Amino acid sequence: MSTKMAAKEKKGMINALLLSITLVLGAGLAAMLVLLPNTTAGQSTLGSLKQVFATDSTQLWWFVTRSAGIIAYLLLWFSTVWGLALPSKLLTPVLEQTFTVDFHEFISLLSLGFVLLHIFVLLIDRFLPYTPLQILIPFLSPYRPFWVGLGIIGFYISLLVTITFYMRSKIGMKTFRSIHMLSLLGYVGVTLHGLYAGTDSPLLAMQVHYKGTALVVIFLTVYWFALKYEQKQEAKEKTLRESLQRHARHHAR
Repeated sequence: MSTKMAAKEKKGMINALLLSITLVLGAGLAAMLVLLPNTTAGQSTLGSLKQVFATDSTQLWWFVTRSAGIIAYLLLWFSTVWGLALPSKLLTPVLEQTFTVDFHEFISLLSLGFVLLHIFVLLIDRFLPYTPLQILIPFLSPYRPFWVGLGIIGFYISLLVTITFYMRSKIGMKTFRSIHMLSLLGYVGVTLHGLYAGTDSPLLAMQVHYKGTALVVIFLTVYWFALKYEQKQEAKEKTLRESLQRHARHHAR
């Protein structure tokens, strides 16, 4: 009991520390954005940044949303791989169970954060502007509607899985596990979205990026199903042996 309490206290301290760091960094960034343009040095710095990063370009936000999308995909992939490794006990020999679950939760939330950035930038982008309905409703996109629609559906599935994680005590673990299985469909939708809707997807590096990561997920998924099948077979054999032993003891009497 005391070990569990200590683990909870440790987790609470870590979360409080992360929240404090995030707030300090956010406040510092906000102060810098407010004060920097009002100083001579700040104006000079901003002018240099505009020249280096072409912040006046209409394509700037398109680059930002693509970058956010790629990062969100990598985090979702990492979350999916981590989630498949947990029940397969691949991480048990090297990492503590409490840490692995907490880390899985963290990268899932971080992935959703970058997806929201990806979506928000599309609303303010001047290169290829989107309306809220085109972003929220699948297959309404003016650009490759089918593949963009799959990405939207994948986002909704990931969001559902994340929300139900915090509701598992209310909906029950069996229902939660059933919903959690949908995360694989969400990953497939997001992967197809990135592969066929991404403007830089024809590049060899991006082809290797998407297809290579997808192969890792396929391998772990097959391994996980094979492990579950083996466990079920062992359980059946154990039940059969126990039944035969009871039958033999009954006849021996």
